[in-house]
Amino acid sequence: MFDPSSLKYDAKGLIPAIAQDHRSGEVLMMAWMNMDAVRQTLETGRVTYWSRSRQAFWVKGESSGHVQMLVELRVDCDRDCLLLLVDQHGPACHTNRRSCFYTAIREGAEVVIMAPSEA
Repeated sequence: MFDPSSLKYDAKGLIPAIAQDHRSGEVLMMAWMNMDAVRQTLETGRVTYWSRSRQAFWVKGESSGHVQMLVELRVDCDRDCLLLLVDQHGPACHTNRRSCFYTAIREGAEVVIMAPSEA
């Protein structure tokens, strides 16, 4: 059985977690998890992060309704980063965009490549 304590967390007890749409492969966002957030995510199927600013659990979509349901959790080769394949309902970014990665650097300039959702 998988044991979340087998992962390598940083000095603050956190591990980076990248959320990716399980169908399209689109990278949606990056956030932090602690051991309990990993456990909670695996137990409930709802992706739970650790908010560094609030020092509290953050169940994705709890207030916005833009829920992330876990399809598969993957561990990288060094066991110090997670890839969460998710079923994303609504925008993943707090700016109301599908992905947090909506700014590209093109020819030395920052270009916004994704508009916020209107819904």
